[in-house]
Amino acid sequence: MVRKSTLFFAGGAGTVTGANFLFDTGGKRILIDCGLLQGGGAYGKDENYEDFAYDPSSIDILFVTHAHADHIGRIPKLVHDGFRGVIYSTQATRDLAEVMFDDALRILEIEARKRGGAPLYTDGDVEQALGFWKTKEYHQTFEIGDDISVEFLDAGHILGAAMISFVRDGVKFVATGDLGNSPAPLLRDTDEVHDAHYILMESVYGDRVHENRDARMELLKQAIIDTQKNNRTLLIPSFSMQRTQILLYAINKMVEGGEIEEIPVYLDSPLASKVTDIYKKYTNLFNERVKKEIADGDDIFDFPKFTIVDNSRESKDLLKKPSPKVIIAGSGMSVGGRVLMHESNFLGDKNNTILFVGYQGVGTLGRRIQDGARSVKIGKHTITVRARKRVIHGFSAHKDRDGLVEFVSHSHDTLKKVFVAMGEPKSSLFLVQRLRDFLGVNAVAPEQHTTEELLF
Repeated sequence: MVRKSTLFFAGGAGTVTGANFLFDTGGKRILIDCGLLQGGGAYGKDENYEDFAYDPSSIDILFVTHAHADHIGRIPKLVHDGFRGVIYSTQATRDLAEVMFDDALRILEIEARKRGGAPLYTDGDVEQALGFWKTKEYHQTFEIGDDISVEFLDAGHILGAAMISFVRDGVKFVATGDLGNSPAPLLRDTDEVHDAHYILMESVYGDRVHENRDARMELLKQAIIDTQKNNRTLLIPSFSMQRTQILLYAINKMVEGGEIEEIPVYLDSPLASKVTDIYKKYTNLFNERVKKEIADGDDIFDFPKFTIVDNSRESKDLLKKPSPKVIIAGSGMSVGGRVLMHESNFLGDKNNTILFVGYQGVGTLGRRIQDGARSVKIGKHTITVRARKRVIHGFSAHKDRDGLVEFVSHSHDTLKKVFVAMGEPKSSLFLVQRLRDFLGVNAVAPEQHTTEELLF
């Protein structure tokens, strides 16, 4: 008997953020991620407050690939709107999600006051969501009913990130979530996937190739050396999860290796500090090289003149700290957080540098600055942008075009269809054509709120 399932693109199609896919197997209604659509205010776009495109109470299981806001940010709203099923992820993802939700609650209250309405969700919704959560280890096969077995595979993207492999009647469907830029500084390589029949994959960098790994370190080193030479400030808007930890590790290596002089480095992100503590808890998930460094006594996230900024008063005091200095502050796309205060104060000086080390979403302040805006509005003030702008794509935690094609290539003999999502349209469509031309596979870039059929 040939069974049929459907895959509904509730979010994450035609856009990088807002991952939300409904996989209906006939006997189970399964969600894959439930993320924020980002690019508007501090907590995403107005669409996040709209009703889901399905009945949340009808969902049996939610699988979470990883703890970035664009993959988990609407989970408490899903619960608020009626979801009462089971949530599965790795343990590290569950721990990271908890601190992400806690941080979001404060932002939501501020935005609710501005909107004059209710927040997206409350602490009660978060508590209930965490109560539904169950965790599984990588490579631990488990059954979910309807003759389906599931296994988490290491995505190599951020701590705890997993691909989800569904198997029924010998047919394999893999949802990648986001795929890591392997080999990564901290984490293990992305697991290879063989014999997949269907793949739902990301395409953030589907049309681009990153700098090589030596180049990204050299670019960071040069940015710090130039800051020391000019006696100014290097400001790095950084994502609290993975990017910040990679930066700290990279600076640690350069300072301890004598490649740069010691320089005051300030981590001005409460969330990043909490996330770093969780990274320290799960060093078993690091790659073998980093585990050996830790075993040999290296505190990989610490080095001379490194300071964690504890509160808003200390954050404001950074403006008075003597230069040269490096400030790493959230948020990574400059849509909120402490980085906005620093941008207000440092962007107007031509000797300062703002360094972007990650993807800047369409419509975000970070994207406008990166694209060369001569002036930007931050709060009530218009800031003339005179600071130097630098971009390092090589620190991205996402596979680039060639890495994505290589990932798919391991299953090209068995693939029936590849669904390319979680990317800007030009990126997704470029990758679709690349997969067709180079591997001869049936690849498509579905549109939002469309349904695809799987012989699964």
